[in-house]
Amino acid sequence: MPSFPQAAALSTQDGRLRANLRHATHTIRAKRAQAVAELDGWDRLRRAGAAIKDRTLRHLDHYLLQLEESVTRAGGTVHWAADAAEANRIVTDLVRATGETEVVKVKSMATQEIGLNEALARAGIHAYETDLAELIVQLGGDLPSHILVPAIHRNRGEIRDIFREHMAHWGRPAPEGLSDRPADLAEAARLHLREKFLRAKVAVSGANFMVAESGTLVVVESEGNGRMCLTLPETLISVVGIEKTVPTWQDLEVFLQLLPRSSTAERMNPYTSMWTGTSDDGPRSFHLVLLDNGRTDTLADQVGRQALRCIRCSACLNVCPVYERAGGHAYGSPYPGPIGAILTPQLRGVASPLEESLPYASSLCGACFEVCPVAIDIPEVLVHLRERVAEGGPATLRGTRTVIKPARKHTAERAVMRATGWTLDHPGVLRRGQRLLSRTRRLHPRRLPGPGRAWTDTRELPIVPAEPFRDWWARTRGGTA
Repeated sequence: MPSFPQAAALSTQDGRLRANLRHATHTIRAKRAQAVAELDGWDRLRRAGAAIKDRTLRHLDHYLLQLEESVTRAGGTVHWAADAAEANRIVTDLVRATGETEVVKVKSMATQEIGLNEALARAGIHAYETDLAELIVQLGGDLPSHILVPAIHRNRGEIRDIFREHMAHWGRPAPEGLSDRPADLAEAARLHLREKFLRAKVAVSGANFMVAESGTLVVVESEGNGRMCLTLPETLISVVGIEKTVPTWQDLEVFLQLLPRSSTAERMNPYTSMWTGTSDDGPRSFHLVLLDNGRTDTLADQVGRQALRCIRCSACLNVCPVYERAGGHAYGSPYPGPIGAILTPQLRGVASPLEESLPYASSLCGACFEVCPVAIDIPEVLVHLRERVAEGGPATLRGTRTVIKPARKHTAERAVMRATGWTLDHPGVLRRGQRLLSRTRRLHPRRLPGPGRAWTDTRELPIVPAEPFRDWWARTRGGTA
């Protein structure tokens, strides 16, 4: 993937994409604001969610062991995956052991993070997405661009064309003469997926929450596809990030109030599925793959760890002016928008131009912090990660404390900031510099050359006043003379 500025330079030129995003995000944003306003104690609920998450993260080792014990006691099997490669190997081996070559999937952001579909395909196993938006993305050979609505960048006409052209290659074809009416599109997807639900013997899921005290996993969704995946197959494999743990059912109650209103602007989700181990009327074999993949590294960062509070509601995306214009693909990650800008560089490390650029994919307006249901101070983390990119410094990488080198392209920036700091520490030099700038103001360019050129591509340099403030104050005594 190119860096964010390069990818965004292309996506912002797509008028249809920007129109789709603007319409969708503004609609969701308005509905969410109305749903949240119904609760007088929303701020208290928000603080409670943040406090529960922080307490859980401080004692995550204890709660994960409790979760493993609870799941095992209920008849499930727990697997620990340190990274994406290990998680993919575990899931592939579990599917192979059943003798099946097809799986149905639901709530799969973690599997997108690790590239599970591609790993299964290499092993000759076909993975079918069952969420409507994920199905659209898969049929179109596309990538998700939103946490809640992965196909938000597509309009109804585009979805109809995707169904007509590609649905037959994946199973049941689209009905003849399919229109772009939402009801017709939903019916086409329903008929296509029903065939797969009734045939599948293995399902792969994620989870919104895991309750440590009982070993219960929770999936909230709006379509019913999750219920089909979680009950019909004989084997269920759930791949879940370790940060999705909550200690008790009482803690879960808080998040089941926060998540629906922040994500779909509903008082509660139409489908809330919970399962604990195995049962006679559900999967006879249950496997839980607990995924790290950079999460313990993130946990070691006292500022950045608050990103692990995230409950994937996508509220921050819907209010972000940068996301609305650039779209989700520009972030090069299953986690787009403001939360992706702080989560992806921590999970992956700042090892490529993409991760180095993501902390700068923000105007720092703070709208994301205002709407976050678990009070993640995203602007604070963005500034923290910018410092790490520009200055380097200590960080935890794959469980080892190391020192990150400053990014090369920020050499000029570091030099300018050091010179600025030195100047501000020497008032006499600052005073002479201000006078020199004032006297040469007519010679100043409107755009910067060299490394500063990108900054002035979209803005002009401020006009230097004819007289420095210090001289004006001395001459007029602060305007009283």
